[in-house]
Amino acid sequence: MANTPTTSNTGANDGKNWLDRTLSLFSDVHAGEGVSALVLAANVFALLAFYYILKTVRESLILTEGGAEVKSYAAAGQALLLVAVIPAYGAIAARVNRVRLISSVSLFFASHLVIFYLLGVAGVKIGVAFYLWIGIFNLVIIAQFWSFANDIYNNERGKRLFPLVGLGASLGAWVGALIASEIFAAVGPYRLLILSAVGLSACVLPTLWVDRRERARTPASGKADAPIARKGGFRLVFSNRYLFLIAMLVVVLNVVNTVGEFILSKLVVAYAAGTVASGTAGGLKEGAIIGQFYGDFFAWVNLLGFLFQLLLVSRIFKHIGVRGALFILPLIATFSYGMLAALPILAIVRISKILENSTDYSIQNTARHALFLPTSREAKYNAQQAIDSFFWRTGDLLQAVVVYIGVQLSFGISGFAAVNLVLVMVWLALVVGIGREYKKLTTSEPVEQAGAA
Repeated sequence: MANTPTTSNTGANDGKNWLDRTLSLFSDVHAGEGVSALVLAANVFALLAFYYILKTVRESLILTEGGAEVKSYAAAGQALLLVAVIPAYGAIAARVNRVRLISSVSLFFASHLVIFYLLGVAGVKIGVAFYLWIGIFNLVIIAQFWSFANDIYNNERGKRLFPLVGLGASLGAWVGALIASEIFAAVGPYRLLILSAVGLSACVLPTLWVDRRERARTPASGKADAPIARKGGFRLVFSNRYLFLIAMLVVVLNVVNTVGEFILSKLVVAYAAGTVASGTAGGLKEGAIIGQFYGDFFAWVNLLGFLFQLLLVSRIFKHIGVRGALFILPLIATFSYGMLAALPILAIVRISKILENSTDYSIQNTARHALFLPTSREAKYNAQQAIDSFFWRTGDLLQAVVVYIGVQLSFGISGFAAVNLVLVMVWLALVVGIGREYKKLTTSEPVEQAGAA
């Protein structure tokens, strides 16, 4: 089984090849582990790159066909659709093994891109449907990748190798956005759909290869060929304290982050309007000033996120563990929103959100995925799918409620920052609870599995 230690993670560093030694500069890679970790990193690199290409297509289609209001309403529809998608995913997982599950779901989504392409070139307006689709696709497909990674690695190996695998995600998001910005005007949205369909289909191949290689390394494992247990994702989350706390963490984290984005947007719009009104815009319009600001903002977020993933994550996991890593982002958020409540100015918000988002995309994201390492296989696939999709979207919905109520009550920037401070206190309490449950799971012998039937 995936949680059975192998000789590669119990021995020292003897027998390392050149790849293992090279990758050991960035993480603690044992003999023979480098190839699979690198292929997994390449796999998630491609998944994130194609997602960011499709995300660019999404924005173009929804805003030109429906506008910002329709986009806002469509975001709510994604959460409702996931109520049906999660049980359907669990039903498929109960009938096939992990390779067939991942392959069938990936090819299923790839086939939709062909359909969208045919409808688009025929003149059909696909903006709303595509927006709803991609909101499900990106959460399901990425959660599925991390479920597979959690399944092939035990807790000890995952803590060492996830920082390396996460590098692929950080690079993929950056490269995908660059590719889309460079070729979008020349290629157009519909050809990018076909490009992404081919790329997504090809992403099945690394999964097949890693699955075969890791099963050969752990020949005692018999579960790789077995279907996932039938217990559904929602049932697992609501019946298990550890999984429920993780789900609530995802909800609160997303609310805090998106309220922070709202604060940033308000200040950026005010800054652009003030710059034009004062005559210091140099001929630029408000839209151009906003675009310049966010281009610089995203560049810094992506750069710092990559550097944190490259240089810090593995060392943080080694010295303070997954539990300790979970405290880093809420502590940063406490300081950031405390500063904003006192000094609600754009320069402080910009620096705070750059640090917050880059930490979220690297340290927090890797730690959150590592929380599933000591859980059962059904929790890795079904519960993680529910948490990383439905509960993530629930955070989006609650953020909209928070913003609506705040606007009705005439909250200023300081008021929204104060709301986030309260939510961060809840976040820290959840991290404490998760840490206690995680310790129970990782110190018991034999390892207890959260969400086991």
